[in-house]
Amino acid sequence: MEGVAGPRTHGALAMGPAGAGGSVRARYLVYFQYLGTGFNGVAAVRGTQRAIGVQNYLEEAAERLNSVEPVRFTISSRTDAGVHALSNTAHLDIQRRSGRPPFPPEVVARALNTHLRHPAIRVLQVFRVPSDFHARHAATSRTYLYRLATGCPQPDQLPVFERNLCWALRANCLDIPAMQEAAQHLLGTHDFSAFQSAGSPAASTVRTLRRASVSPGPASPFVLPQESRKLHFWTLEFESQSFLYRQVRRMTAVLVAVGLGILTPTQVKMILQSQDPLGKHQSHLAPACGLFLKSVLYGGLRDLGERSCLLHPWGPQHGNNDHPAEIRLATEPETWLLNLVFLTNIARPPSCFLSAPIYPESLPPWTPHSLPLRRLAQVGVQTTGVSTQGLLVLLFQEHHPYLTGA
Repeated sequence: MEGVAGPRTHGALAMGPAGAGGSVRARYLVYFQYLGTGFNGVAAVRGTQRAIGVQNYLEEAAERLNSVEPVRFTISSRTDAGVHALSNTAHLDIQRRSGRPPFPPEVVARALNTHLRHPAIRVLQVFRVPSDFHARHAATSRTYLYRLATGCPQPDQLPVFERNLCWALRANCLDIPAMQEAAQHLLGTHDFSAFQSAGSPAASTVRTLRRASVSPGPASPFVLPQESRKLHFWTLEFESQSFLYRQVRRMTAVLVAVGLGILTPTQVKMILQSQDPLGKHQSHLAPACGLFLKSVLYGGLRDLGERSCLLHPWGPQHGNNDHPAEIRLATEPETWLLNLVFLTNIARPPSCFLSAPIYPESLPPWTPHSLPLRRLAQVGVQTTGVSTQGLLVLLFQEHHPYLTGA
């Protein structure tokens, strides 16, 4: 699942190819979450097998959109049976019948949630994306979170609400400083062969681990006061562009072994350098129940679900065009996916909404800068008849000549 830089287009949205009868195929990026306990992983299970994946339910719900062609979800990050996702992503194509415009993203999100037949799955957000966007290949970062609980000599001492959501350890404590030291050996670009499981389809076992952290987790709201002295929760987080098959669960198992005093940080470095997938420590695999896919990111943005252009700051004088409110735009010097915030009714309390994302060309390094609202109003006057989307993109093009858009 090696990620690559996102594709570039010169339009706000590259329209999909025309289908039979002139219908247009629209591509969408879907953010969704799920509790993985009852699923055979996120991927769809085809054929007559009884096991069901999260994708099966998503595609079943998508049938109600009445696409000319069957809707198939292309998942960005595959997760195993029992693994959860706070936010996974997938792209899909919807081709409406001739003469009908593409669905707005919010309609797609609402329809999917309405027709999902499993309560452990929820669609978070949907965005319109160019026809050559690929949810897996365009991802530049994936973050996994692993939850541990200490102070559970017996499995039944873990609150029922936490079961299947963390790895319950019998130990009362962990050597957190030693785990943090061991995690530092994993950072950077390495051959992670020693941390992959058999069956990995990856052509290369070299990965770059950008973050590996071990820290106290937030207290569980499901732990009663009389239990809180014994039970403690810990969080491990790992970030990379992509991971090998079960790499996160094996790194977690090794770090826990350090925390229990079974391994030393130096031995973790030796395991990594051995590149031996059959090493004696490779029989250890952290349970799936504690693993969460936390986020999948694209380009320099933290998340498409977070606004990359922020209204800042809206004061009490909403109706005053001279109010020093501004649109603040910030990004990183790399190819990225941008969500624009559009403004309407400039002279009255403003309303705003997220557009479909666009792909600008790769930008040279540049610093965050601000655009006053009064300039947006002036451009609006000068470009009568142009859509709101066109207004803002024209404004950005005028202010920053490197930006190409709709």
